[in-house]
Formats: sequence, structure tokens, C-alpha cells
Amino acid sequence: MSDEAPLAFAHHDHSHCAADTLARAEAEAARLGLRLTPVRRRVLEILLEAHRAMGAYEVLDRLAAEGFGNQPPVAYRALEFLVENGLAHRLRRLNAFAACMHPGEDHAPVFLICRVCDAVAEAPGAPVRAALDHAAADLGFAVERVNIEAVGLCPVCARGEAA
Repeated sequence: MSDEAPLAFAHHDHSHCAADTLARAEAEAARLGLRLTPVRRRVLEILLEAHRAMGAYEVLDRLAAEGFGNQPPVAYRALEFLVENGLAHRLRRLNAFAACMHPGEDHAPVFLICRVCDAVAEAPGAPVRAALDHAAADLGFAVERVNIEAVGLCPVCARGEAA
């Protein structure tokens, strides 16, 4: 995973960013022999449309408007599939989901969540994870899964609050 500034907070060609991430997700799904159904693919596309987390009902509203059905299990099943297979992340603080920006990569992301605009950046978290693993090992504990979320202000909102 790159050590560059998280794209969610940097000016970039988002359509290229989303298309590239979707292509990597599709390749990872194929590599794993996963079936990326039209609903699953569309949910991933919806999550990739902006660097922010989305609740299941927001995703469901978009799916229903596009004719994919309006029952909650439609969205929840697709989101759960994406999370279980490393193509999306669940952000517990927001009770929402965000597309994984590094599908197929072994990484330990830290999620930086703007408390004003809900922008979400997936930042490299290897040093944080290593420190956590070390602290846990000192107590005889083996960490299997972790979700690190930090809440604060993105650069745009920080400039707005400073004004």
C-alpha cells in the first residue's frame, strides 16, 4: 500500500481512482473465484462514487431507484459479501460501509473520518497494527482482527472551521 497522502483528502481524478479500484476489485474477485453479481458490483460502484462512508439504507435507496429491489436484505447481503471478501470495509463508528481502496493487498488500514462531511480516507496503518500486535503479545494475546477508526477534520473542513 502506498505511503502517499490518502486520496480522499487530496485533489485527484476521482473517476480514474474509482475505475482503477473497481478493476482491481474485479480482478481480486476473479482470483478468489468469487461471483461478483450485478447487485454486488453495483453496490461496490456506489461505494466508490465518493470517498465517504454510506449506510446500508442509503445504498438500498440507490439500488431501489435503479430497479435492483427495495428490501433491506438486498443491500445487506451485497455489503456483507463485499466486507467478507476484502472489497469493502465496515466503519463501526458511522454504522456504514466504504469501498476498500486496496483490494487484494495485505494491509492494515486506519480509517480517518471527517466529523463534518463524513469523508473517509483509508490510510496505511502497518505501524499502528505492529504496535497493537506487540502490546497484545506482551499480554499473551493474539490479535486476529482489528478496525482502527480516527475521527477528526479533513483538510477542507479544517480550513472552514478555522475561518
